[in-house]
Amino acid sequence: MLQSKKRWNVQECDEQLVNEFVENLNITPLVASLLLNRGMTTVEAAREFLHVDAQTFHDPFLLHDMDKAVARIQQAIDHNEKIMIYGDYDADGVSSTSVMLTALQQLGADVDFYIPNRFTEGYGPNKAAFDKINAGGYQLVITVDTGISAVEETAYARELNFDLIITDHHEPGPVLPDAYAIIHPKLPGSTYPFKELAGVGVAFKLAHALLGELPEHLLELAVIGTIADLVPLVDENRLIARKGLDYLKLTKRTGIEALLSVCGVKREEINEDTIGFAMAPRINAVGRLQDADPAVHLLMTTNAEEAKGLAKEIDALNKERQQIVNDITEEAVEFVESMYPPGENSVLIVEGEGWNAGVVGIVASRLVEKFYRPTIVLSIDSENRIAKGSARSIEGFDLFANLSKCRDILPHFGGHPMAAGMTLNSDDVEELRRRLNEQASNVLTKQDFIPITSVDTVCTTEEITLENIEQMSALAPFGMHNPKPKVLIKDVHTTSMRKIGANKNHLKLVFEDSGVSVDAVGFGLGYILDEVSPIAKVSLVGELSINEWNNMRKPQLMVEDISVDEWQMFDYRSAVDVKRFFQQVFTDQMKVVAFHASTIDKYKSLLPMEHVVLIQDEEQAKACMFAGEQIVLLDLPPSQKWLECLFVQGIPSRLYAIFLTEEDHYFDTIPTRDHFKWFYGFLAKKGPFDLKRYKEDLAIHKGWSKETIDFMAKVFFELEFVTINNGLISLVKNSAKRDLIESATYRQKQQQIEIEKNFIYTSYVQLKNQFQDIFKRSME
Repeated sequence: MLQSKKRWNVQECDEQLVNEFVENLNITPLVASLLLNRGMTTVEAAREFLHVDAQTFHDPFLLHDMDKAVARIQQAIDHNEKIMIYGDYDADGVSSTSVMLTALQQLGADVDFYIPNRFTEGYGPNKAAFDKINAGGYQLVITVDTGISAVEETAYARELNFDLIITDHHEPGPVLPDAYAIIHPKLPGSTYPFKELAGVGVAFKLAHALLGELPEHLLELAVIGTIADLVPLVDENRLIARKGLDYLKLTKRTGIEALLSVCGVKREEINEDTIGFAMAPRINAVGRLQDADPAVHLLMTTNAEEAKGLAKEIDALNKERQQIVNDITEEAVEFVESMYPPGENSVLIVEGEGWNAGVVGIVASRLVEKFYRPTIVLSIDSENRIAKGSARSIEGFDLFANLSKCRDILPHFGGHPMAAGMTLNSDDVEELRRRLNEQASNVLTKQDFIPITSVDTVCTTEEITLENIEQMSALAPFGMHNPKPKVLIKDVHTTSMRKIGANKNHLKLVFEDSGVSVDAVGFGLGYILDEVSPIAKVSLVGELSINEWNNMRKPQLMVEDISVDEWQMFDYRSAVDVKRFFQQVFTDQMKVVAFHASTIDKYKSLLPMEHVVLIQDEEQAKACMFAGEQIVLLDLPPSQKWLECLFVQGIPSRLYAIFLTEEDHYFDTIPTRDHFKWFYGFLAKKGPFDLKRYKEDLAIHKGWSKETIDFMAKVFFELEFVTINNGLISLVKNSAKRDLIESATYRQKQQQIEIEKNFIYTSYVQLKNQFQDIFKRSME
């Protein structure tokens, strides 16, 4: 067997609906099942999802307080009041700030922006920032992607006598700020049709309402925050993402062009991954290491030289950020493994003195990947006794809900079910650790700590076609709630498998079923080569793609996970493989079984002795518990019966055949009954015969080996046909008639010949069949 790295949650589809979609939408069954798994339960809903460009945006005035906010902003513009956009330092906040700046500048407003410093001010509005804004003569402040938790700060804004309009999308707390207006799709009692807008999505809605028409030119900004903030890419978010990517390919924004250049991305190659893995990390890097202002300036500038300089600066910051993340991750992993091992902690809280608070969210994500536990990573400022950090969660543990139960020790926190940020007194970290672990133990089971892969559908090799893969692209852009489709291919044979890459850490394979072969690549899965036996049937989970090379287009599977459901046998019967096996293949999960102490003694320097089990009789073999284990058979037992006894408790998951032997009985000269008859007659004629002096002469005379003569002599002795005294062999007169099979030596020789024939001098397939039969008999 080969256990998959993750639990495969394979979704099931209503076949009747699949057929209905195929018939009405002119799509393949595979694409129909993908649509159903994304919640499209009617033909009309599926059609709208596929033809997203034909959809329209919801009326922005359906958002609570939108009319009030628009009127106040228009009043400020009309009276030339100074307006401040108060943003956030991540990609969503930066793009939100840029959307509002562009819209207000277009309306002729006197507008500027303010983004707090992550390290000196923390997340969200703060009183010191409001003092600066007030001193600057600003009469209206509009937050974007922040503010819904700023209850005290909003009250302070009223004291300073400027109006505050909050636009946000984070989870509202039990008490809302007393702002002039709050635009938020999740407000209690909200009738807005879509609740999952990103912060930039809410800013875009405000821009739409202000400008009086859909600001399509702002979609290239709105798509950045929408994809970067990992909001569900459905409904309006899908529309923003789809149209925004189209506008991004045609962008005239000098800053975006410069950013794409340092990312090494061509316009025609732009897709959701361009934002998720190239643009957004660089934009985020600025606010993670310093003030986020340069990121806004980059998106807003019209000066090519300035844009080029800012893009290079941001790219350099991203490289610096990557190194910092790697260093802190290394420290954090060591902290977890030495102080709070995952086996004893349902929630991991890791803290470090002076860790960069701007990257702890990334580190938390890395730890979740490694340990699969809800994780909080905190940077400790011991001088001020403050801990600032970020949290990431797993399925089944709502971070926001559980942190909400700890509000008394969390003066500042906010976020979503899967991610959150917080500030607390460093003295309260241990109490937070205790509470969250207790809360997690009440809701999480052992199963919850095994990562999940959501699989859209089971796919046959015949369905892996260019047409199917091309149709799947109609579901793009992919993201949260509309992930790239993952398929499961079950129980197929691999026709080739090899390691590739400079470090041989990737896997290249070809699998085949029903006469159809498909290429596959698994990045980082090179180690699997040693864990899949030659004729095993494998099941594969991955994403389908098209490989274009040398003007040829072929379907391929990008493999993410592999499993083998049947027991596996690995053949290491060649003596030259023994050293390599124990140095390169053996793991601590294996048990080494030997039947001869002499084998253990001979190879002691190679063997992991703490994993070696010596079996010396059938009863001892029967007592072994090897069900589901990985077993290495170091040598062969005296008879096949011992092997049947070895597996009466259950069959292993993997069996490694080495079968070291002291001598090859199979290729010995096997005395026939005629050999024994002649030797008996020879002894009858010659009388006592000196084996020591004349054995070699006799062997040459008959063309036998000396071992053959010794063997026959021993058999005769056991049958009491002869006596042997100091090498002199003599017949026993009037000895009773007995069959050769009554000799233990004769029987053992026959058994050794038979077991060698069946287990050493056979093909791989024959050997596996032998064990299949043994397992069957063992369980009878």
